[in-house]
Amino acid sequence: MADLSLARLYALAKHAVVFELRLYRSLVRWVCRRPDLGGHDDVPFTYARSVTPVMWLWIFASGTEVAVVHILVPWDGVRIALLVVGIWGLVWMVGLLASLRVYPHVLGRATLRVRHGASHSITLPWDAIASVTHNRKDLDSSVWTLQQRETEHGVDLQVGVSGQVNVHARLREPTTVSTAKGPMEIVELSFFADEPRALVADARTILAAQTREQC
Repeated sequence: MADLSLARLYALAKHAVVFELRLYRSLVRWVCRRPDLGGHDDVPFTYARSVTPVMWLWIFASGTEVAVVHILVPWDGVRIALLVVGIWGLVWMVGLLASLRVYPHVLGRATLRVRHGASHSITLPWDAIASVTHNRKDLDSSVWTLQQRETEHGVDLQVGVSGQVNVHARLREPTTVSTAKGPMEIVELSFFADEPRALVADARTILAAQTREQC
């Protein structure tokens, strides 16, 4: 039992370190204006427009808090410690916002890649997808990004933004995909995009082209 607890603690610590390093890498990409857009012919679609203003408010508030604490706290040791923690938190939040900006969804020639920052990246080949539709839905929770919804045909894997999805890729048959939580067998992938109608239109164009090639 103790070994199991230690293994779980180690896994959580490893996940936290990897996630943090990915945020810093995202921040570097954002500063250098080098988003991960896929290949030359791939089409990116953003998904962070609705959450960006809120995140900037949090970043501004945190920056203000760092300055105020540094002025008001009279003890040098405490002030320096709080300054270090405050700057770390500020950089962390900017890195989180950067990750949402530099890792968009990508419609490639062979695959659909659905992302959420540095945390989630799910790839589906186009020949596994039966249809792509636009329909805005609220998720059961606005806390968790990756959620599963049981349907009569199988699992609908939902990658939400602010507790919502608006694009639905229905699969031809149950398909196993790699996720941050391990492999999952799904029959549908739902996610959020800032321009869902444009994404669906492009996706349908790709699916139609594939159908013509198979004929």
